[in-house]
Amino acid sequence: MSDRRRINGPVGATIPPASEDGASREVAGSRGGRSRPPNAIRKMYLKTGVTPSASGSAYLEIETSGRSGVSGLKLSCTVHGPRSLPRSSPFSPHIILSTHVKYAPFATRQRRGYLRDPSERDLGTHLEAALRGAIIADRWPKSGVDIIVSIIEGDQDRETSKTQGDESWDLMNALSGCITVASAALADAGIDCIDTVAGGVAALVSDKGDGNPSIVIDPIPSEHDRILAACCIAYLPTRDEVTNLWFKGDLPASDAELYTKLVEKGIQASAKANRVLVECLGETVG
Repeated sequence: MSDRRRINGPVGATIPPASEDGASREVAGSRGGRSRPPNAIRKMYLKTGVTPSASGSAYLEIETSGRSGVSGLKLSCTVHGPRSLPRSSPFSPHIILSTHVKYAPFATRQRRGYLRDPSERDLGTHLEAALRGAIIADRWPKSGVDIIVSIIEGDQDRETSKTQGDESWDLMNALSGCITVASAALADAGIDCIDTVAGGVAALVSDKGDGNPSIVIDPIPSEHDRILAACCIAYLPTRDEVTNLWFKGDLPASDAELYTKLVEKGIQASAKANRVLVECLGETVG
């Protein structure tokens, strides 16, 4: 029986209506070029302690693109624990890490369901691998910590057709933001880590004006004609270690140098995001 006291939202897409004049179709059908240098990331806003009821929390916001209709990336993370595991659970000499990543129903062009889909479970798996390499796990035996990341806005072009397949590349930017905001929330919760871990994305893109593909960091799919490959890296700058690497795309297996350059650019993007993270934690301590 339906609830007559509540007006439910639409089940399908939530794209706002647009006018059908020629100017609107021209804007919606064209892709704007990248306005920033290839080695520059977008501006970030990071703040900790936004959820008093949690052990640690953080909020991350990445600015929108200069192109109209492109939303930015907004994430909120809460950390609950460390807390003792139930007596029925087996003994663990290290902390049990549980990560949960969920899109808000209104975060993307296609309305999300209330249950996690495979892409959200993949994000949670990669986030757990990235953070596990940074946490000093043996400090809390038989304890658990829950890390919950909510993606409020999904960094997508809402004027682009769903058939262009940009959502797979948007997951890379979402994962890098999840790693950075979760690292800030862990520090706010007082959980000891060997270093601050941050996420960065590099992509091999091809534009119509340039015949040769180029590598850029912090890519936005709507700013490029085609993305050939991309990698998301979780990097510890002080220890010079990579805790997680997620690669997606189609590159020739014989060109190993291109793989190396793509990873190096991803590390560079992660190091830039880590500077913002360190500045935010420094302001909190000060």
